[in-house]
Formats: sequence, C-alpha cells, structure tokens
Amino acid sequence: MKPTFTKIHEALNWASSFLEKQNREPFAAELLLRHHLQMSRAQLYASMRDEWTDPDGKIKEAFIEDVYHYVGGTPVQYLMGYEYFYGRKFEVNEEVLIPRPETEELIEGVLKRKKEHFSGDGGTLDVVDIGTGSGIIAITLAIEDPSLQVTASDIAEESLEVAKRNALNLEAPPIRFVQGDLLTPFIDRGEKFDMIVSNPPYIPEGDIEGLSDIVVDHEPMRALVGGVDGLDLYRRFMEQLPHVVKDHALIAFEIGVGQGEDVADMLRKTFQHKDIQVEIVHDINGKDRMVFGRF
Repeated sequence: MKPTFTKIHEALNWASSFLEKQNREPFAAELLLRHHLQMSRAQLYASMRDEWTDPDGKIKEAFIEDVYHYVGGTPVQYLMGYEYFYGRKFEVNEEVLIPRPETEELIEGVLKRKKEHFSGDGGTLDVVDIGTGSGIIAITLAIEDPSLQVTASDIAEESLEVAKRNALNLEAPPIRFVQGDLLTPFIDRGEKFDMIVSNPPYIPEGDIEGLSDIVVDHEPMRALVGGVDGLDLYRRFMEQLPHVVKDHALIAFEIGVGQGEDVADMLRKTFQHKDIQVEIVHDINGKDRMVFGRF
C-alpha cells in the first residue's frame, strides 16, 4: 500500500520513519525529497508546512519509488545520479565509486605538499591520477591549481566517460584522459610525471562480507577490492613507479585503515636510492588514511 500525504513535512516524516523501520539511514529521506523537489535544505525546511503541489502525481510517484529502491539496497547517490565532493556536484553511477569525504583530505594533503615540495619550481607540473573513477581527484586538482597539467587514467572506459562528463560539466581546465591498467600506458610511452596520485582499491577480500549490502551489491568491485590483504595494487605500483617519476617528485596514496606502515615501507624500499621522505597521515577520525612520498 502506497503512502498518502498532502504536505511536504508529511512526505518527509513517512519516508524517514519507513527507512528507520527498514534499518536504513533515515537522512536519505531528506536527500531524496530535496532531489525530487529540487530544493536546497533551507528551501525544504522553509516549505515544510506547504501543500504538496504535484498535479499529475509524477514527482510523488518517483520519490516513493526511490525510497523503496533505497530500502532495496541502491545507494541514494546512484538514485539521484550525483554526489558532492569538495563543494562541487559530480555525476555518479554504478560504473564509479561514490566519492568519500576522506578523499577530500587527500586533495588537501596533495595541494599542501605540492606548494612545499615544488616551491622553487616555475611553470607547470605534470600530475597523473591513477584509477580516476568519476574524476574527483583529477578534476578537483585541475580546478584548485591551474598550474597543474593533469592526466586521469582508469582501466574502465565506462568510468572514463563519467569522468569526462564531470570535467565538462564543471568547466575544468583541460584534462587528458587515458584508458589503461595502472601506469602501463605511460611506461609504454616513456612518459614521466612530477606528481602521481591514486586512491586505489584497498579493501581486503575477507572484509567485503562485513560491508553494507548497499556497497557490495552496487558499487564496482574493481574499485573496492585490493586482493587478500588489500595491498595488491600498491605492490604493482611499486614495480611501475620508478619508470614514470621524474627526479624530483611527489607520490600520494589513499590507503585503508591499518595499511599505513606497509605502504610506507614499500615506498622506502622502492626508492631507497633516492633518500625518499615518507609520511603516514591520519584522517579527521584519527585513522591512517594517506601516505605521501617525496624526493
């Protein structure tokens, strides 16, 4: 039986209560309602006592349908088709990982260390974002720092199409998009970079069962799982990195909780001849989340 409501606050109350009873996040009700009514949060709360005006009932029907889809496990971001990252609206679908706030901290860390590490360098710097997905890292870096010449790569052409649309919609400076497996296309071309940034798949295979069905059933596994211990992609990076970094370089990784020392040790061993400086940085929740290497 479909719910009946005549005022906006009634729609929100129904959806929130229904989601809570179904052990889903009640706040998703507000996100979906704002999406379908095309309102900001302030507009929504100012309109709470207003009548629901929807002559043909299509908005109500779509809203109710999305609430049921969310209960069924579809992420709210995929239902809306977007997520905000670094204050910008990025398109997302099931071909790309939903942006996480921790990755905003990676961006901040990269921009801060870029200024420190290349303070005496003039001109542009070449940076590549490996496994770009929806393009959040590459596009944000390009917009935040126009001195960067940004390349974004991904193994999946479907993900690159999403990233290209995001770059266009956000009017980002020119970004080069390359399809390929990790750093292989750049090794083949003999290209080298000043900065290499990546948020690779780092969840151990055994941890997948403990994740929400919303994540497991809908987000792309290729962007989540990093082998038995979650470190497979980092090991592959270590084999390839020496072939694509310039003599003066910055490397930045997002990592999973508890992986900091392992990834830091890999970088030290890979670049032991370069006297590399390695940092493990914690996120706002106090968990190791980033590893930076520079020489």
